[in-house]
Amino acid sequence: MDSRKALDGLAVTLMIILCLTWGLQQVALKATSAEIAPLMQIAIRSGISALLVGIMMAVRGERLSLAGGMWRPGLAVGFLFALEYLLVGEGLRHTTASHMVIFLYTAPVFAAIGLHLKLRSERLRPVQWFGIALAFGGIVVSFYGRGGHTASLSVASVIWGDVLGLAAGMAWGMTTVVIRTSRLAACSATQTLLFQLLGAFILLLPAAAVLDQTYFNPTRLGWACLIFQTLIVSFASFLVWFWLLRHYVASRLGVLSFMTPLFGVALGAWLLNEPLERGFLAGALLVLTGIILVSGHGWLRQLGNGAGAAVQEQAREPDLP
Repeated sequence: MDSRKALDGLAVTLMIILCLTWGLQQVALKATSAEIAPLMQIAIRSGISALLVGIMMAVRGERLSLAGGMWRPGLAVGFLFALEYLLVGEGLRHTTASHMVIFLYTAPVFAAIGLHLKLRSERLRPVQWFGIALAFGGIVVSFYGRGGHTASLSVASVIWGDVLGLAAGMAWGMTTVVIRTSRLAACSATQTLLFQLLGAFILLLPAAAVLDQTYFNPTRLGWACLIFQTLIVSFASFLVWFWLLRHYVASRLGVLSFMTPLFGVALGAWLLNEPLERGFLAGALLVLTGIILVSGHGWLRQLGNGAGAAVQEQAREPDLP
């Protein structure tokens, strides 16, 4: 019997803190991009976080299992996670943190389409297809509804960065598909996390060298950002996330997680003085509405039915945002 419970005050408070943390990570990368190359920063944080996760697994007596072909999906999620952040790191050189966080969080749309094709139990319902159409319509609006450029970025540069952000969202979505449809579905969350962090560290270091993103001249702000990214974002926040998933209904947490792009946009405008074009905001609203319909349709339907029959919940192994 599923022992996970409905959200309470503790869960909501922790989710608000997590979403604020995850929304801040793109802003932090952008704010210190002149001191530490984004790809270099992501590679360093992933390597240190992988070491911390490995130490935690050793203390708990948990061994990294590669038996039964586990290394194949492990390699796949490591590659996809590295690809996601390769696109994020390069994209942040061209677009704003506000844009990046919105396009990155299109991941659930791509995951839903991929799972629809792979798993019979994940067939999309009409309201979810409507949500997907709404999200893609929002993407079109955000691309074509922009009204200008920032002081340092041209329209063409911002569009290219947005395309990279959208591709990063696709890579994240495909990571979810691999996890749900492979042996990783029965694997511990910490082992899956370790595969992803190791993949990012191993693959992003040479990628940073090829793309000339190896400069490392941090000030106090740069060091603070690196520590935040390593200890808070890539390590502590995901331990809290995994704990929440073990104790609370997954779909309810998933709906709350969409506060992240809202925080990201607000923080980008506040801390980095990023412009918020009306067209982009309108498109972002459509994207977020569509994503909520895709990922939270079961919970929304249950709310609409009041005390109706409970919706079957399926726990999903998370990957890194």
